[in-house]
Amino acid sequence: MSLPGATALTLIGGSLFGLWVGTLLVSFASTIGATISMVVARYFLRNSVERRFPEAVAKVDRGVASDGARYLFALRLVPVFPFFLVNVAMGLTRMPVITFAWVSQLGALPGTILYVNAGNQLGSIENAGDILSPRIILAFAALAALPFAAKAGSAWWGNRNALRKWRRPRRFDYNLLVIGAGSAGLVTAYIAAAARARVALIEQGKMGGDCLNTGCIPSKALIRSAKLAKEGNHPERFGLSGRLDPDFPAIMRRIEASIARVAPHDSVERYSRLGVDVVKGRAKVIDPWTVEVDGKRLTARRLVLATGAEPAVPPIPGLADVEPLTSETLWGLAEMPERLLVLGGGAIGCELAQSFARLGCNTTLVEAQSRLLSREDEEVSDAMRASLEADGVTVITGAGVHSFEQGAQSRFAVLSDDQRLSFDRVLVAVGRRPRTRGFGIEELGLLDDGRLIVDQRLRTRLPTIYAAGDVIGQLQFTHAAGHYAWFAAMNALFGNIKTWKSQTKAFPMVIYTDPEIARVGLSEDEARARSTAYEVTRYELAELDRAIADGANEGFVKVLTVPGRDRILGVTIVGARAGDMLGEFTLAMRHGFGLNAILRTVHPYPGWTEAAKAAAGEWRRSHMPGWAIKLSARILQWQRG
Repeated sequence: MSLPGATALTLIGGSLFGLWVGTLLVSFASTIGATISMVVARYFLRNSVERRFPEAVAKVDRGVASDGARYLFALRLVPVFPFFLVNVAMGLTRMPVITFAWVSQLGALPGTILYVNAGNQLGSIENAGDILSPRIILAFAALAALPFAAKAGSAWWGNRNALRKWRRPRRFDYNLLVIGAGSAGLVTAYIAAAARARVALIEQGKMGGDCLNTGCIPSKALIRSAKLAKEGNHPERFGLSGRLDPDFPAIMRRIEASIARVAPHDSVERYSRLGVDVVKGRAKVIDPWTVEVDGKRLTARRLVLATGAEPAVPPIPGLADVEPLTSETLWGLAEMPERLLVLGGGAIGCELAQSFARLGCNTTLVEAQSRLLSREDEEVSDAMRASLEADGVTVITGAGVHSFEQGAQSRFAVLSDDQRLSFDRVLVAVGRRPRTRGFGIEELGLLDDGRLIVDQRLRTRLPTIYAAGDVIGQLQFTHAAGHYAWFAAMNALFGNIKTWKSQTKAFPMVIYTDPEIARVGLSEDEARARSTAYEVTRYELAELDRAIADGANEGFVKVLTVPGRDRILGVTIVGARAGDMLGEFTLAMRHGFGLNAILRTVHPYPGWTEAAKAAAGEWRRSHMPGWAIKLSARILQWQRG
């Protein structure tokens, strides 16, 4: 009948009927009951659920058709979910009843034998001393070990099934092969070398990847020059006179020098000294253990994909004819364009549009969404727009680009609202897409609609191949790449012993415009979308002494907390040093500290981090119990006599 209390009934069955008869009875009885439950759920629930959620049901049916028996077997073998829920859930799918019955019986059989045996041993107890007899202890030790043994067995079988198409090498050249020498690949190789693994790092381009060569380092060097140019145009604000005139070729040379200064940290020489074999060339994954590099084949027990991401270029008619720039090709400019059109109002688009405008370029930014930085709160978007427009950027939102035209003397962008914008160069900054094509992983079935599928341990559909960094398409930041790389490296090297799930609970994000925009945890928009109850504590940087002294007292600190408690749900900061101020809140969220802990921490004066303490003080004042204030007043009055 698939009634609750299966554990007790199985023990009783063993006690009454013995090991073999009890196992036979329980095995068939439980399978019959489970099958009846499954059929009843299918008859009464399947059609209504399918009508309400047709797409979800169709997706589940496809998965069940391809691998349903293996998943059901794992659920029976490792009872993560109660069996009656499994019965109902399978009734909502199109799994054949016969398949459900035999897989259920086979998967539950090891557990049935152990439980029946435990019941049989309990039934043989005749006096108190028998309770501590070896056979009783052994029976219950086997029960305790069942979940672990079943989990290990299920994992072994799943891995074996996933790799059955290929022949495993008898010996391996390496413990680990890492494809891509960007942030994720470098950290992965570093960790493997530190663990004394034999590791090879494969890279066809420049060491350091996008962050060093075309992303973080060059863009922040440009931002610094642009900020100084802005201050040099208004020296009177700081009691100075004179002007600073931008020299674009000199700025680009400084950017190249900055890259060259950082490059030794990511160089072939450094990693070779660490014990990493750096292999230059194009990598192609041949099978779960083999990578071919320019005709030479290398093997390893585990592979890590760290191929990064690349700028997305939309298929807009005429775009290819106007020589579009991206965040990768921008740094080859020899002269600053007189008129720059920027497509995309995300972090990259806003940072670069502001920088070029501050250097004297006539800059227009176009965003198809109704506002800039659409993932942030509306007031943050408004602050970003006001800042860009104050620097001379023409901001157009709610209109995409329909097409591009190459005229005799000028180039034009035709917007979806029929506006025509003339420009000299266009910078495409509409997002980045994972670099997954051309490495052989599509032939191995690791992609789903072009997206690389990984689990929380960063393992792909093949148990020998892991991934880290931008290629997994989740948090495309350098610090995220390094964070993911630790989990990928440790799981790839030691996953047979212990595994670790990647955690991004308190993840900081910073947009390096001026003022900066930084956030960790939930924004207000996200909290409302999730129906999460929250309170808001706000501190204006106009009140911060250091901000006033620096002439940068625009912005705010906004903290979301659990109603009535100091536990932090999220923090958004808009301000000149927002990224630096965010670190303290990130630490607090990661380790479960509340605003009271920040308030009790001594902060140097006058410093930007005092904004965190001030925000915590605002929260504390608003939550001071009224009775405590009244009691304090009476005590102090009594002390005065």
